[in-house]
Amino acid sequence: MTNQNKSYIFTFFAILFWSTVASAFKISLQYLSTVQLLLFSTLTSFSILLIIAISTKRIYLVKTFNSKDFLFSSILGFINPFFYYLILFKAYELLPAQIAQPLNCTWGIILVLLSVPILHHKIGWQNIAAIFLSFCGIVIITIGGKSFGNLDIDNYGVVLALITSIIWSFYWIYNTKDQKDELIRLLVNFFFGSIYILLFTLIKGEFSGIHFNGIFGAIYVGIFEMGLTFWFWLKAMKLSENTAKISIYIYFFPFLSMIFIQFILKESIQLSSFIGLIFIMTGVVWNKLS
Repeated sequence: MTNQNKSYIFTFFAILFWSTVASAFKISLQYLSTVQLLLFSTLTSFSILLIIAISTKRIYLVKTFNSKDFLFSSILGFINPFFYYLILFKAYELLPAQIAQPLNCTWGIILVLLSVPILHHKIGWQNIAAIFLSFCGIVIITIGGKSFGNLDIDNYGVVLALITSIIWSFYWIYNTKDQKDELIRLLVNFFFGSIYILLFTLIKGEFSGIHFNGIFGAIYVGIFEMGLTFWFWLKAMKLSENTAKISIYIYFFPFLSMIFIQFILKESIQLSSFIGLIFIMTGVVWNKLS
């Protein structure tokens, strides 16, 4: 089997697993609070990343970190996983999965806007058109879901879902400036993130009332949203002859996610949700190609 074929296999499983996590979020939140879900999923993810780092004999790279590197990771770890997933899980708690998931995907457009003041990138008319297209998708999902789908759409949840796109965009921009090994950087980030969520859980007093059924969902999220799947994607990128051969497939997972939401959560997918997602992802892809 060629490396490119291996890359396609890793890509397939990465997209498949990421497509299931929106459903896993909603199921887990039936038993756990957002804080509890973040606690167990983060600790699981850190454990998985540590196992991968040890098994691939890359754990020694932690020794290359100096005090400035650890400080940088402590900041990144606060952004992701702590702050990002705390907001994201709350958005999923307040919104139907078919609404929260597409709104979270707008980070590809927010990234373009933030790259102008931070990275001093220039945007042309095609970028502006792509942003407008995605914005139309947001309007279709929120207004259409309320008016025609009779969905219970919490405006605060919509704001939170959009905020996650901003948070993730900041994280992505500043993470790309780092030259450290991606797996080890993520491991150290999650080490600090685990500390933050442990302290936050203690302050909030949420170590009590933990439902056993929810822990399984949190472990699933930790493995297949944050931990193992990220490594699959890194492997796919490394094995591919050209990253363009696999990167385009990542845009299919929101649509596959809708299928899981329909059949696992039994949410009746509204036409407005599907059309809005098409608008958002078309804008994201158009911006990527322009």
